[in-house]
Amino acid sequence: MNSQMAAQPQRPIIGVNACSQQLPGQHPFFIVGEKYVRSVLQGAGGLPWVIPALGDDLPIEQLLANIDGLLLTGSPSNIEPHHYAGSPSDPGTAHDPKRDATNLPLIRAALDAGVPLLGICRGFQEMNVALGGSLHQKLHEVGHYIEHRENKDDPIARQYGHLAHRVEIAPGGLLSTIWPEADAGVNSIHTQGVDQLAPGLRVEARAPDGLVEAFSVTEASAFALAVQWHPEWQWHPGEGVDDFPFYRAILAAFGEACRARRQQRCVSL
Repeated sequence: MNSQMAAQPQRPIIGVNACSQQLPGQHPFFIVGEKYVRSVLQGAGGLPWVIPALGDDLPIEQLLANIDGLLLTGSPSNIEPHHYAGSPSDPGTAHDPKRDATNLPLIRAALDAGVPLLGICRGFQEMNVALGGSLHQKLHEVGHYIEHRENKDDPIARQYGHLAHRVEIAPGGLLSTIWPEADAGVNSIHTQGVDQLAPGLRVEARAPDGLVEAFSVTEASAFALAVQWHPEWQWHPGEGVDDFPFYRAILAAFGEACRARRQQRCVSL
């Protein structure tokens, strides 16, 4: 039994960032959605490690030396706009300064260290801001974008499972190597979006209104992709009524990159 277990390939260790939340009547919590953890375990074939939002107290160099990939999650909170010289948020806007203080430097350090990255929704926006880009805080007020927000009256399964629009995939990029078709349907559950794309980022997909919905990091030494939609939701057959092979392909490609890094790390140990 032990020899059989030893012969099995080791899963790559994939960090999944946590948010910092004050639950009503409780102590502060570091919290992460189960769907992100399961997408790492089952979709990318990795071993998920939850990364707490400790800001400057997080030993980033030591962390990155011990993981094979990093998944940046979505969240109800928005990046504080001072990080991209944006106007102050409307009163009542949800923020997570501990997450900002953790993820923005973590992204830059992960790219420098060659750790594969997959940013989802808020994680997509964080990657843009961390590298010098900016955001529209309210796309629906800009004037030339379609509605990208979910209908909050719909059940969660409808909000995330509905393919709200298609994205056009740029030829010759990272995403085009993952998905062979020229476009794909995606869910759309976001209020904010890219205003100015950071230097060094390559557009991988756009919505019908021209909004950047996916990008890669051109000079990254490893997989570095960010998507505005939610591939972690209902990505495998049997989980829901719909089937999302596009989402599965993204998670599988990320997992393959993480396995390649693990192999490199094992050789160097």
